[in-house]
Formats: sequence, C-alpha cells, structure tokens
Amino acid sequence: MYAMSLGDDGAELRPLEPWQAEEFLAHMDRGREFIGARNGLPDVVTDLESSRAFLRAYAERAAADTGRIHGIWSDGTLVGAVILRTFDPVGGTAEAGCWLEPAAAGKGLVTRAARALIDWAISVRGIHRVQWVVSSDNEPSIAVARRLGMTREAVLRESYDYRGKRHDEEIWSVLAPDWHATPTT
Repeated sequence: MYAMSLGDDGAELRPLEPWQAEEFLAHMDRGREFIGARNGLPDVVTDLESSRAFLRAYAERAAADTGRIHGIWSDGTLVGAVILRTFDPVGGTAEAGCWLEPAAAGKGLVTRAARALIDWAISVRGIHRVQWVVSSDNEPSIAVARRLGMTREAVLRESYDYRGKRHDEEIWSVLAPDWHATPTT
C-alpha cells in the first residue's frame, strides 16, 4: 500500500480498503455526530459489517474505474476521507466529496487531500470536469471548494431531503484548463 504526504505535519493520504473496516468504523464513531450534521454516511456505517460493505463497494468502484476513496491520516490515525463519488473517464467527469472528524478540522487536511485527488483525476486520468455538491449551509465545505479554485455554478433549491428537512444544494466545479492555471499554494 502507498501513502502520499499531505505536507510537513506528517498527514497522509492513503487508499481505504475493506480490510480497514474496523479502523474506518472507529473513525466514524469518533466523528458520528459531527460528520452526520451534513453527511448521511454515519447513518450507513453503523457496525463492522456495514463498514466493511461500504469500503467493499468503493473497492468495487475502483476496480470498475467508477469511483475512489482515500483516507486522511494524521499522526497515524484515520481522521477523514476524500472520495470520487462518481468517476467517468470516458465522459471526462467526476464528483468529489469529503468528510472529517472534529479533532482534525481547521488544519487544511481536506483541502490538501482533495487537491491531491483532483489533481490525479485531471492530470493523470484526463478528467475534464470535477464537481463538488454541497449543502448551502455547509460553510466549511464551500470554503474548501473556493480554496480549490472551483466556481459556483448553481443552487438547486430544496433539492436534498436530509433527516426530514429540505436543503438547498450548491454545485461547484473546476475544469481541467482552469485547474492547470490555478496556483497550488
């Protein structure tokens, strides 16, 4: 297995695989309330079998070349993840996403990890458009989209029903020519 450094603080980006289901579940348990405020994943990953099933589904996506999941490790602990929720190299499109447990927030980990994953998708795999779909009230995720040089394209009013409440969703994206022109600082 490989790891990619995310900077001088020792943080790393690594693939997440089914054999890591126990570690993934422990991460989800630590961040369940925080992550669940805006992301339905804690409702899906509730025990070891559902953790394994979730990671297995992403392993199958990776094998089919339709998605990816990479964990963010800080001080040797899994603290978050970035995903290519959808990945279509033939059509040249992908949708990126992320989550982080509260102890790791505010350190730039998601921005650095998403930058690495998006750069791979565009520079190595030839993806032309990467989009980021976010609830309009998720300011931290919107800030990441801005730091990644994405453009807000649309607001889908009350398009997402989450835990009994309708939310607006924003669509942000970056195109390959813009990505290559964006400084990485």
